Amino acid sequence: MIRVAILGAGIGAEHLTGYRALPELFKVVVICDLDLKRAQDIAQGLPVSDDAEAAIADPEIDLIDICLPPHLHVSYSLKALAAGKHVICEKPLATSLAEIDRLERAEQASEGRLFPVFQYRFGRAMDQLSALREAGLLGQPQIASLETHWARDTRYYAVPWRGTWQGECGGAVVGHAIHAHDLLVHVFGGIKTVNAQLATRINPIETEDCAALSFTMQNGALATSSVTLGGSDDTTRIRLVFEHLTATSGPRPYAPMDQDWVFQARDMAMQAQVDRLTAAVPQARAGFAGFLAQVGASLDGKAHIAVRLWDARASIELITAIYASSRANGAAEACPIGRDHALYEGWMPQGG
Repeated sequence: MIRVAILGAGIGAEHLTGYRALPELFKVVVICDLDLKRAQDIAQGLPVSDDAEAAIADPEIDLIDICLPPHLHVSYSLKALAAGKHVICEKPLATSLAEIDRLERAEQASEGRLFPVFQYRFGRAMDQLSALREAGLLGQPQIASLETHWARDTRYYAVPWRGTWQGECGGAVVGHAIHAHDLLVHVFGGIKTVNAQLATRINPIETEDCAALSFTMQNGALATSSVTLGGSDDTTRIRLVFEHLTATSGPRPYAPMDQDWVFQARDMAMQAQVDRLTAAVPQARAGFAGFLAQVGASLDGKAHIAVRLWDARASIELITAIYASSRANGAAEACPIGRDHALYEGWMPQGG
């Protein structure tokens, strides 16, 4: 049984639902938030506290789940690792590759392990994709299109740290499209070059709320990503074109693998085989519950496929490349990014 402290009762509420779906693996023992009423609103009888430092120091707690505003992610991850705790941390894990390197050194020196949150990877549709790949029915990745078209208005940005460089540490490509981009890399492989155009068109905020991005993957595949916070609703749509078939998600956001996908073979003679294979894949835990189940299995020594620090490195490297390309008027930016890169220490604007 892994004993958990959740720091932050915002997105922490979704994490709590995930933990409650896995009572055989986890026990949440405290929810920490400076706003005790907000913590009590989600606690349903669990203890609450406004003292995150005490939770980190508590020898009875095994795992610290960091659901705080982005500018606090690195500092609290370092504190928890220094205390020998396992750490789950919401996105973005860091705001620079330099911070990722610091976290890597801290994890190596700690008895704890660090797990960044990328819950889009989990669900039946991902298992179906994996089964199709293992059966040789996908072939090479060819092209992909991603849509992150969400609705965010002044009510959303009434929270003081949102929409600011200091608080949110970036805009839509950091806080909203980051999961779709991680999913692209997870399925299609690493990114070679990025061309990015960013704009602030929807809300009077410091950071971008629209993006038009194009990627060349390491394997030669191409991808585009369209991002806006000016949609009429929250729609995430993913279309992955492989050599032998096309996989298309439904429109629901937050856990795209927890919905029916369409898997259409290019050769209709292969469609029946695709349909039989995908229909045979059982239902699976999706979203946060799926992610947390993998963390629990990894800590229990039963699996080694949970999201790890190197996945966060790929994500932070991509964000770095996006901001570098945008500031160079959309010029291609190459990955991987080395220590000599102008944004290795961070993409925050001067004075931001």
